[in-house]
Amino acid sequence: MYYGFDVGGTKIEFGAFNEQLERVATERVPTPTGDYELLVETIASLVNKYDAEYGCEGTIGLGLPGMEDADDGTVLTVNVPAAKGKPLRKDLEAKIGRTVKIENDANCFALSEAWDEDLQDEPSVLGLILGTGFGGGFIYEGKVFSGRNHVAGEVGHTRLPLDAWFHLGDNAPLLGCGCDKKGCLDSYLSGRGFELLYAHYYGEEKKAVEIIKAHADGEAKAVEHVERFMELLAICFANLFTATDPHVVALGGGLSNFELIYEEMPKRIPKYLLSVAKCPKIIKAKHGDSGGVRGAAFLNIK
Repeated sequence: MYYGFDVGGTKIEFGAFNEQLERVATERVPTPTGDYELLVETIASLVNKYDAEYGCEGTIGLGLPGMEDADDGTVLTVNVPAAKGKPLRKDLEAKIGRTVKIENDANCFALSEAWDEDLQDEPSVLGLILGTGFGGGFIYEGKVFSGRNHVAGEVGHTRLPLDAWFHLGDNAPLLGCGCDKKGCLDSYLSGRGFELLYAHYYGEEKKAVEIIKAHADGEAKAVEHVERFMELLAICFANLFTATDPHVVALGGGLSNFELIYEEMPKRIPKYLLSVAKCPKIIKAKHGDSGGVRGAAFLNIK
């Protein structure tokens, strides 16, 4: 049995999956964001509960909004302050007596998509999240590639390519990021970035859904904004695809529901790729909000 935990800032979602990768149990509990001992105990209690129910010791994977320090195993996270700077994996393993795997939630999202029955035969899958932020995960041969420092896939903290900067024009905004740098893709390609760019060019704050509706209605500013954004997205995606050369790209997050992306990217991206390269297949993620817990559980698939 595969156990997955999606540890967020407000709730912990648990899922149990059988050998056929079918979900057989779901439970959600509040996240003890301010009490580390209670956080460890809450996860351990769920493990013990479902071990007893299924008569086995399930494998355990955790996804969380952050990452482990590759050298000392402490956790870097903002949304779960109780775990920040703590050796969560080590303490959980001591508590429940078995191996625990921890990964960034974006990596878990990508792994969930890669293990969808339609993608299991694909050698590589790149998951990209166009949500409040912009991030991703690399899956090669069914496994997360997280790199030396566990930051592989942190594409949101790469910088705008030069051709993207030129595309934005003389009035291009140099947007700050939560990582204290400027020009990160996170601030431009996310749903938040979509809104920030609109506000910068038109001096008016609108939600992404409002802009998309105005675009559908043919409103001039929205049409111009979406045109600018689609080309920006194509330039930035092409740079990422040149570096990673994925077979399939799965998009998640709220902005991934903008259907025009799937029409425009295959047409716009090729001119920014090497001449021998083809645009990978770009699809909408299938597993939505359940992707985090699915991917966490599948961290232990051999």
